[in-house]
Amino acid sequence: MLPLSAVTALALGTAEQLVDLVLPVDEGRDHIRGPADASVTVVEYGDFECPYCGKAEPSVRASLISDADVRFVWRHLPLTDVHQHAQMAAEAAEAAAAQGAFWAMHDQLLAHQDDLTGQDLVQYAKQLGLDTEQFHADVKHHVYSARVAQDVDSADLSGVSGTPTFFINGQRHYGRYDKETLLNAIKVARARAKISR
Repeated sequence: MLPLSAVTALALGTAEQLVDLVLPVDEGRDHIRGPADASVTVVEYGDFECPYCGKAEPSVRASLISDADVRFVWRHLPLTDVHQHAQMAAEAAEAAAAQGAFWAMHDQLLAHQDDLTGQDLVQYAKQLGLDTEQFHADVKHHVYSARVAQDVDSADLSGVSGTPTFFINGQRHYGRYDKETLLNAIKVARARAKISR
């Protein structure tokens, strides 16, 4: 079932709202991998406990490795109605980000989707060399819940209700997210970007 805000967007929104990324990438706020001047930006709305996000991760990683002209943005969309640890995992990623380790924690969480209890998260923080007392306190007291909620709100604005959902240069990507399909979509987006310059 869609969140009320997404239902409202679907009922009242224009076709453009359903296709385009409403909230543009913000280098001061978003978590970004890859060069700032890349001609292609891939935004993923994801949930660390979602098995489909886990399956998509190797395709995303392959796209980044094989193409130096791509940047990747992760935005949180924990599906709390079906994934009991998703919200805490998202907040843990933000607690790690506060210590400069968002992407290291992101990778750990997606690699261990079946192990996302509080104890697991603290163990990952320890393995990454984080200040585990600070990390534990941040997660326990939901210090970054508002930050996660901002991503969820931005997902609602763009009509996103499931994970993973990808936007490539601001346009919603429909269809499969295997390596070949993503690389082809990136190639098309790059060609369009060159034409529009």
